[in-house]
Amino acid sequence: MRYPSLTKEFYTAARARFGQQLQPGGIAIFCSNDTMPTSADGHLPFKQSSDIFYLSGVDQEESTLIIFPDSFHPHHKEILFLKETSETIAIWEGAKLSKEQAKEQTGIRTVLWLGEFEKTLRSVLAEAKLVYLNSNEHIRAVVEVETREMRFSKWFREHYPHYSIERSAPIMHSLRAVKEKQEIAQLQKAIDITQGSFMRVMKFIKPGVMEYEIEAEYAHEFLRNGSRGFAYTPIIASGFSACVLHYIDNDKACKDGDVLLMDVGAEFGNYNADMTRCVPVNGKFTPRQKAVYNAVLRVMRGAASLLKPGVYMHDYHKQVGDLMEKELLDLKLISKEDIAKQDPAWPAYKKYFMHGTSHFLGLDVHDVGNWNKPVEVGNVFTVEPGIYIREESLGIRIENNIVITKTGHDDLFKDFPIEAEHIEEIINN
Repeated sequence: MRYPSLTKEFYTAARARFGQQLQPGGIAIFCSNDTMPTSADGHLPFKQSSDIFYLSGVDQEESTLIIFPDSFHPHHKEILFLKETSETIAIWEGAKLSKEQAKEQTGIRTVLWLGEFEKTLRSVLAEAKLVYLNSNEHIRAVVEVETREMRFSKWFREHYPHYSIERSAPIMHSLRAVKEKQEIAQLQKAIDITQGSFMRVMKFIKPGVMEYEIEAEYAHEFLRNGSRGFAYTPIIASGFSACVLHYIDNDKACKDGDVLLMDVGAEFGNYNADMTRCVPVNGKFTPRQKAVYNAVLRVMRGAASLLKPGVYMHDYHKQVGDLMEKELLDLKLISKEDIAKQDPAWPAYKKYFMHGTSHFLGLDVHDVGNWNKPVEVGNVFTVEPGIYIREESLGIRIENNIVITKTGHDDLFKDFPIEAEHIEEIINN
């Protein structure tokens, strides 16, 4: 395995926390993701479902997990089903988890081959009073393919129509939003790899270099440090392209006088970093570029100071909007007249800062969490304000990742170059 797994004690505790949230007699079933096809006989690299990974640490296709805390039979309280390995699979794909390996990794006592699933399910359902099925309920999810979990849910409802169904997703969102120490350590490793890669890239940037060449430098450093690659499709955007929020073509030359926006992050053990930095291609910000950069930096620091236990994200984003409004006034991008005439649903500052400031971060880049609950200790957020001036071909976004503590927050990018002068010094050396 490329990355060190979290301990079986972590996964055992995660399942216990989940089980405590179930109604009496409740049984929950989780499925792995599919291996997604491309064309002909090709497949994309496997990416595990975050929920079953959080509860077991199993990073393998065709896996299913049953959690049934109230079962009378001790060996039915937790059951893990795995794809049965064989000599042929070992030759062509590499060995899959054995039952003993899975028990040691997950702390689950009962590990069976997937072929035993339906028979075992009938047995455990005889005790169950209701069933928790899982689904992707992320507020921004747009799912156009039928996932393994969706297929199972359809199958279950057809074969067991008289069982009451509950949703696992609200419980999982609440649990996964609060990161344990081992998870934060895994996130920190992903962030450390991202930071080291940024320092490599700073030595490479110069007028004429292609955006995809910079992307390749990140990829090289990520892989050589144990990451499986980018946590998300990277944005390497110079000049006007930095004003396109989800620019991923990365196919233009970096020009003298441009500012280069790089929104990149490494994954490590399925946990994800999310960093944005902006640097002058020629090594020196113009006065205007530096003024905009420093405005964004002030908003980022002000926003981070607002994130603390008890804060509601809706109120937080409104306060960040007030910080941005002041900076845009000082930059003469908006006027007091613009503010007086603004639509409250789309304030004047939104012309130059049109996205949110923070999202949950963890096993998913846009991780799950409850946006209607106050911020809690252990939540991990991005903080990423930006100013995008299309008429000046200038886009600036600065992004760090923070973990909420009892007294405020810890910046997981602490002691990392962020001041404009420091950025210039590094790129010129």
